[in-house]
Amino acid sequence: MARQTRHPDPARRRALAGAAAAGGLALAGGALPLPARGGSGPKTLRYAFPIAETSFDPAQITDLYSRNVCRGIFDALLEYTYLARPSRLRPNTAAAMPEASDDFRTWTVRIRPGILFADDPAFRGRKRELTAADYVYAIKRHYDPRWKSGNLYLLENARILGLSELRRRLIAEKKPFDYDAPVEGLVALDRFTLQFRLGKSDPRFPDNLADGSFTGAMAREAVEAYGDKVGEHPVGTGPFRLAQWTRSSRIVLERNPNYREVLYDEEPPAGDERLARMAAEFRGRRRPLVDRGVASIIEEPQPRWLSFLNEEQDVAEAVPADFAPVAFPNNRLAPNLAKKGIQMVRYPRADVAMSYFAMEHPGVGGYAPPQVALRRAISLAVDVEREILLVRRGQAIPAQSVIAPECYGYDPALKTELGDHSVARAKALLDLHGWVDRNGDGWREQPDGRPLVLEYATQPDQQSRQLIEQWKRNMNAIGIRIEFKTAKWPENLKASRAGKLMMWGVGWSAGNPDGQNFLELGYGPNKGQANHARFDLPAFNALYERQAVLANGPERLKLMQDAARLMVAYMPYKVHVHRIWTDLAHPWVRGYHASHFRSLFWKYVDIDLDELARRGGAAA
Repeated sequence: MARQTRHPDPARRRALAGAAAAGGLALAGGALPLPARGGSGPKTLRYAFPIAETSFDPAQITDLYSRNVCRGIFDALLEYTYLARPSRLRPNTAAAMPEASDDFRTWTVRIRPGILFADDPAFRGRKRELTAADYVYAIKRHYDPRWKSGNLYLLENARILGLSELRRRLIAEKKPFDYDAPVEGLVALDRFTLQFRLGKSDPRFPDNLADGSFTGAMAREAVEAYGDKVGEHPVGTGPFRLAQWTRSSRIVLERNPNYREVLYDEEPPAGDERLARMAAEFRGRRRPLVDRGVASIIEEPQPRWLSFLNEEQDVAEAVPADFAPVAFPNNRLAPNLAKKGIQMVRYPRADVAMSYFAMEHPGVGGYAPPQVALRRAISLAVDVEREILLVRRGQAIPAQSVIAPECYGYDPALKTELGDHSVARAKALLDLHGWVDRNGDGWREQPDGRPLVLEYATQPDQQSRQLIEQWKRNMNAIGIRIEFKTAKWPENLKASRAGKLMMWGVGWSAGNPDGQNFLELGYGPNKGQANHARFDLPAFNALYERQAVLANGPERLKLMQDAARLMVAYMPYKVHVHRIWTDLAHPWVRGYHASHFRSLFWKYVDIDLDELARRGGAAA
């Protein structure tokens, strides 16, 4: 059972630094008591995650919800705009946008002086200023095998000169990673200037510098103080710091007293009156606008929804599909909710919901025609329209490609086999390639006569149960046995990255508005990281590498689309849908808007305590 530990004094903190107890932990500087909800006092934003966090160390996390927390704690050099559409990059801790060489191989970034880390015992009572060396150190940590970074592929694909070579050499020599070893591609030119040198042209390299949960600055002395427990003691320069944590239950972030002055200055898209009013209301106010955020882990949809209705949560992000007919029938806010002043924000998500086939698995993997035919037949048997209607309650659109809406490379007019449903075609493909019922028991065998049994990993939540009911129905229709292996999501993630699952259904969200986010899923060198299917096709890899070095334009667009079609043809992933999310917020939440790319919305919203008191809001 997770424990919640308070650190009442620096001595206690130092004692835990080297050997923190396993389980839940607390924090930097001691947690303040949670405020009562009502007309005065600290402003608290309450929110629920549907999936438990794993850690708060950028070098160790890959899941969305841990990353969302880290985005409030760690500062990236750049950030994406909150209101502007399309989203664009802007400086965050950087003094200006990065300067690029003509060939996009050298990138130089200057950091604003005077930015401070949150106070922490690791700094021994002194104020700790952010420097270029902190970004060098944080990025090098992804190359250190000790941390098993699941996002290393993004940096290795960028080919920062010398870092991958250093990693390989030290692994071969069985030596610890040497953070002091100079590398050509990552240098602090001076206290506040950082330079990257790449082994290839990369016009979109700055996208890697816009996510605090990936390349956010970390202080070396803090990491060394907490060692293997660093994921329980995050120390950053962001707007919040971790104040309280009970594993898989409750996360409390509080305002970082050392956070610099950052004023709200958002540009709404032309013609959007709601966002224009929002931008005008908050312009010039200091961020973050709230004093703390409380995230509860509520995995089942019904209690999560009831928690919002009972005013125990201020925002319901991605209202569970089961409640769409009562919350927003025909995609319009229900009158009873509108009467309460609840706000609705509906938007296409830059993501895919998909099921993968383990390409190295002897049952469903392989590149020979019979194996490809099996995966394509399974895909044809999946009734996506029925899934959208019955499970997702209309809150999705069928996918025709792995590239999602809101991203460069997405083609809304594209039509592929990925979106087809035909039991007859599926059966014909299986029959043609020898996946037939040889013993008359009603179930198909493999071409060599061995039993054919699919094993699909899933979770114990309600929507997962509904989805596997559809899988069972679809596979029964074509005579294929399917069994389901249930585990908690973090356990499935760990098994998936280790290549131990045959099939699994997951979502993948874009970190920036570029379709390469989704082509990463098929790139061979990304196996065990983004590429959970472990797809490795030389023709696809070549297309991926060619498009990656080009600026946006017709040539790159064609290469991206050709690569996406290869993924349809070989079917390492059955991409089911692109989800449509509908978020709701209570009337005392001011400034809420959906943020697609790498941003924690908590720092942009406010809580109107007078409105909350007038409506009798619940206690936090």
